[in-house]
Amino acid sequence: RFSMASAEESGPTGAATEQPEKPLQTTPCILCIGMAGSGKTSLMQRLNAHLHQTSQPCYVVNLDPAVYHMPYPANIDIRDTVKYKEVMKQYNLGPNGAIVTSLNLFATKIDQVMEILEARAPTNKYVLLDTPGQIEVFTWSASGAIITDMLASTFPTVIAYVIDTPRCASPNTFMSNMLYACSILYKTRLPFVLVFNKTDIMSHDFATQWMTDFDAFQEASKSDSSFSSNLSRSMALVLQEFYENLRAVGVSALTGAGMEAFFGAVDAAVAEYRTDYLPRLLAEKQAKKDKEVAKLTESLAKLRGDLLKDGHGAPAAGASESPRPAAAAAA
Repeated sequence: RFSMASAEESGPTGAATEQPEKPLQTTPCILCIGMAGSGKTSLMQRLNAHLHQTSQPCYVVNLDPAVYHMPYPANIDIRDTVKYKEVMKQYNLGPNGAIVTSLNLFATKIDQVMEILEARAPTNKYVLLDTPGQIEVFTWSASGAIITDMLASTFPTVIAYVIDTPRCASPNTFMSNMLYACSILYKTRLPFVLVFNKTDIMSHDFATQWMTDFDAFQEASKSDSSFSSNLSRSMALVLQEFYENLRAVGVSALTGAGMEAFFGAVDAAVAEYRTDYLPRLLAEKQAKKDKEVAKLTESLAKLRGDLLKDGHGAPAAGASESPRPAAAAAA
């Protein structure tokens, strides 16, 4: 807030004293994203139970306004702030439009949410965030980008992309998931973990093999001569570089298998955040600050030029005319 004391401390130029930036929090945030039916909410329950069983407290945030029943307690729940059905009635919206509007309304309070997270994070091992099942509603909306950027600028943030393993048995469905994961990775530019869920039904070994062995994927899809299959085979070659930088783990939200591997991948992703994302974030902040300083300097130079121009031209408004000589006055 502005005060007379701060004005005096700013010096004769009137420039505001630069406030020190808040230190970056160390508690990792795990943002669970996935298509409808992939088991995000069930996985959130398993992660929460596993952390409490191992005496690692966590802070849970629910960002899905349309979920009817949650099998885990949430410390912050969007449903306490925004009533999804009331949004549908008041704004005459459909299901997806109401979810977007609910997220937009919640995003207006994100500063208060961040204050709560910053206060609670030091006493918790992880911050878990569940997102809406309509994946595009969160990943490609303005409110989703605001929430993600706010988290990533304060906490080490990791994207956990949850995949339904049995559905990925089809090469075309597998490729669809990989393309969606690729788009989210390059949009957020955050450390990424592929989480193959439901391994109690089907092992994810075939998926990891397709990611590491191009010929294996080609062999699995060669029996299908459709256009989509031909496209998948072509995209498989393009995504080889994308696969090389991904962490993939298999988990079961039902049995709890793979939890240690999951948190190991998260810890590795947090290390990547500190070595890759954080320096880029600081560089972007510095570039933005330099741009603002340059703009301010240009404005001051323009103002100084205008003042000098007025001083050498017509007298300033309100200035009195110079007195006439005494002889002229006597005449």
